Amino acid sequence: MKREEDQQSKKEVAISYYSKDQIECPVCGAKFKREEMYSGGGRVIAGDLTEELRRLYEPSAKYGEVYPLIYSMTVCPQCLYTGFTQDFRVIEKPIAERLLEAMNERYSAVKGLFGYIDFNTARTLHAGAASYYLALLCYDHFDSKYSPTIKQAICALRAAWLFSTLGEKEPEENYTYISKLFYQKALFLYRRALELETTGKEMIAGLKSFGPDVDKNYGYDGVIYLGALLEYRYGQRQDAETRLKRLEMHKIALAKLFGLGKSSKAKPGPILEHARTLYDALKLELKETDDDD
Repeated sequence: MKREEDQQSKKEVAISYYSKDQIECPVCGAKFKREEMYSGGGRVIAGDLTEELRRLYEPSAKYGEVYPLIYSMTVCPQCLYTGFTQDFRVIEKPIAERLLEAMNERYSAVKGLFGYIDFNTARTLHAGAASYYLALLCYDHFDSKYSPTIKQAICALRAAWLFSTLGEKEPEENYTYISKLFYQKALFLYRRALELETTGKEMIAGLKSFGPDVDKNYGYDGVIYLGALLEYRYGQRQDAETRLKRLEMHKIALAKLFGLGKSSKAKPGPILEHARTLYDALKLELKETDDDD
């Protein structure tokens, strides 16, 4: 009886658990159990939504700081093949072979950032950040029908968030600098994903969730908005003419999508106010006034 009570007590304070069924890695054949986050029980206390559509969470007295983001990616602890859950087990043999050949590259990538991370143990902030970097590398080997570019864009942005948090917690490390690199990567990938979709080379409409965070799916609206935000914040500034052309393009896209400007009705939703703020910032840099709408 006491043992059952102890187990129940541990469950009550636990943040995550391991799935009952084992997963077989389609790349190396290793079998492992996926770590899942418990839902409910006051484990997560939702806080603000940032301009980047990242959901912040308040620490609780019982569980402390909790990061739902770190549990999203499925990682094989043996070969470090990493992907979104819906993709992990459905890859074809040629993709699996390419991923197996690139195994040492993944090990080197993680070692270069953190030294050694054991994905057999409970997921940490470091492991969570590493999982998104690994996913970025793995989706390089996926065919276009899997929409790998937009998935890489989401992973790059989430990696930027987690490395930013690590930078706040461990300022003596270079995580803040690494975070900025991932923001730059996210900008490139969001831009590239939209280009590929426009030309019909890689569709993104079939994606299960565009995130960018795990709490809500902002859909294609979120992709357009984040493409504009990342361009504004992290786009190059050396070539002023090119920058202004890109900002003008994003301003027009925001106006069409969210109904911004004097002559159209606004689209409701939590993303709207952030889109308005960004739209005004773009107009300011483009030196436009309300009379220009």
